[in-house]
Amino acid sequence: MTDEKKIMVDGKVYLCYVFLPMNNIIFIIIQLAVLLFAISIHESAHAWMANRFGDPTAKNLGRITLNPIRHIDLIGTIIFPIILAVIGAPVFGWAKPVMVNPYNLRNPRRANVFISAAGPLSNIFTAVVGIIIFLILRNIGFLTPGNIQGIRYLIAYIFLYLILINIFLAIFNLIPVPPLDGSGILEGILRGEALHYYEKIKPYGILILFVIIYAGVLDVIANPIISLVVSILK
Repeated sequence: MTDEKKIMVDGKVYLCYVFLPMNNIIFIIIQLAVLLFAISIHESAHAWMANRFGDPTAKNLGRITLNPIRHIDLIGTIIFPIILAVIGAPVFGWAKPVMVNPYNLRNPRRANVFISAAGPLSNIFTAVVGIIIFLILRNIGFLTPGNIQGIRYLIAYIFLYLILINIFLAIFNLIPVPPLDGSGILEGILRGEALHYYEKIKPYGILILFVIIYAGVLDVIANPIISLVVSILK
């Protein structure tokens, strides 16, 4: 393997190379730019759906936009991802949460399900579009295995990382643990005593989330999905 860590090896696509350490500042910038784009799509989808259900709070704050400046959290969107990129770890992060006033919502329980689901679904949609474009470029010969170099290498890298980070963001946020989006979806579905018991775990949501990540549960969920994407792009 060369220092370039080529994406195409023996005629196959290896998405795992997207997560290898990148010494080139260009690739760090690409990772951060794609992350900002994915996060902006996610948060603007939350804001758009909240407005559709009658709450213009996020809209009035300028959150229905793909402008990442509106969504940036200093630690989660800048400092943390840069540290990960520099040490060669998978770049990940978070944005400012979208503010929702439940008193403005029509049918708040139903609205909360759709608002919570909008973020992950927007990431899934973006990943699917990325996969379709990647396959089109491959089938017309632009990203033919063995012919990935120069600008084509950068384009392949951008699309591969765009696909991966959006899939990972969707999977992560669909975990039904507060304060993730999966929690909002589950709360809107549960009723009666089940909802009562579920609400009791809210104060421990972050702790539970750390345990899930540390125990490798997220990898168990994500790896089969990532493997499926790899098989599609081969």
